[in-house]
Amino acid sequence: MGARRQRRQRHGGDAHRRPARARAAPGRLRPPRRPAPGACGLGGPPLPGPRAPPRADGVRAQGAARDRRPGDVRLVPRLAHGGAAGVSTRIPNAVPCLRGNEWTYLKECLDTNWVSSAGPFVDRFEREVAERVGVPHAVAVVNGSAALHIALLAAGVRAGDAVLVPSLTFIATVNAIAHCGAQPVFMDVEAVAWGMDPDKTADFLARECTLEAAGVVHRATGRVVRAMLPVHLYGHPCDLDPLLAVARSYPLAVVEDAAEALGARYRGRSVGGDGLAACLSFNGNKIVTAGGGGMVLTRDEALAARVRGLTTQARADAIDYVHTEVAFNYRLTNLQAALGVAQLEQLDAFVSAKRETARHYTEALGRLDGVEPFTEAPWAFSTYWMYSVLLDPAAWGDRRALIGRGQGAGIELRPLWYPTHRQPAFRDSPRYRVEVADRLHARGVSLPCSSGITAAERERVVAFLAGARR
Repeated sequence: MGARRQRRQRHGGDAHRRPARARAAPGRLRPPRRPAPGACGLGGPPLPGPRAPPRADGVRAQGAARDRRPGDVRLVPRLAHGGAAGVSTRIPNAVPCLRGNEWTYLKECLDTNWVSSAGPFVDRFEREVAERVGVPHAVAVVNGSAALHIALLAAGVRAGDAVLVPSLTFIATVNAIAHCGAQPVFMDVEAVAWGMDPDKTADFLARECTLEAAGVVHRATGRVVRAMLPVHLYGHPCDLDPLLAVARSYPLAVVEDAAEALGARYRGRSVGGDGLAACLSFNGNKIVTAGGGGMVLTRDEALAARVRGLTTQARADAIDYVHTEVAFNYRLTNLQAALGVAQLEQLDAFVSAKRETARHYTEALGRLDGVEPFTEAPWAFSTYWMYSVLLDPAAWGDRRALIGRGQGAGIELRPLWYPTHRQPAFRDSPRYRVEVADRLHARGVSLPCSSGITAAERERVVAFLAGARR
């Protein structure tokens, strides 16, 4: 008898052998047994699988993703950043919430072999986002940066032109201008909504530009100002109507950077439907994620056709590979679109959760001296993609040091976007009276605000800030 068999008999034969792990049936995906670190419990039932993972309170959630109706979203405790059943004590700034039909829709793509830049979920994602915003046309692209780039090109921005843009924004906004061969001209933001300042923008055009046959010419550079690119920052709409009025008077094309503001409303209107075009992002930290991806929205049929052509290599023949111009491979994949559709079904719940977090933070932090929470404008409905506060340096000291202490405590604070007129890549670009953007950046901090953040985590963030005062 072999030594291995003897050892089995001494320990009770095969009865005590570790059971073999069940193999997934051919063509069937094995779902994870519990949420991955950073996943949230916003959205009801856990990922489909043989057994539901235990909730933080020890009770098993009932149901499966296949039983859920679109938009059927419930809050449950999650296995994420803390608590007795948690896998980490770190509170990240913003992580995706993947608790709806994501698994079901992704598996459908794999089962049907629709995984690339064509497929039913791409069409469905475009259609449902367009319906949500209230525009007739939407074109899905590979990311938000590509959306901005292609929208500016389709709007007529060319090499040698200039584009007006607020300084307080993520650098992708400004990079898109440079990718067109154009030059950004940095405008200041106003202190209420932190959006592009209409008064300073109008003043710049009146004082620094001349209306000529070629268009609006910036006298200092000789460039034609072709467009303006206002940004809806951190989920809050900018005050767009005055900017639209300025643009119409010259005229200038208006392309909205709504990458951070899907679900927001401006004076009762969904953000993304007022300019010539608007651009969305579905990056991993956005309120709706496709793991990446972006979208161009427009009411202009010709512009939509132009965007669709430019993003598909400008192919002009359905049979032969005939291309009419140098273009781009910017299309979104069906896999990403499937994830986006599942996320869009939960958008209202995500926004509601974000707004509840904002309400809690505002109420709690309002009791601390030296904290100025960002306040929603009366004409706006913000998604609070980010929740930001302004801190008095006399009470809080150096902002960078505070962010570092937060990291040490497992709380991810973020600075506001670094003003792009100060970015090394754009330090030689013209600017006009940029003052408020610098002041906001010097004092601004964004707090953890994932859609699935728990009340206990919010309290921990507030307690950290209260204890960090001088």
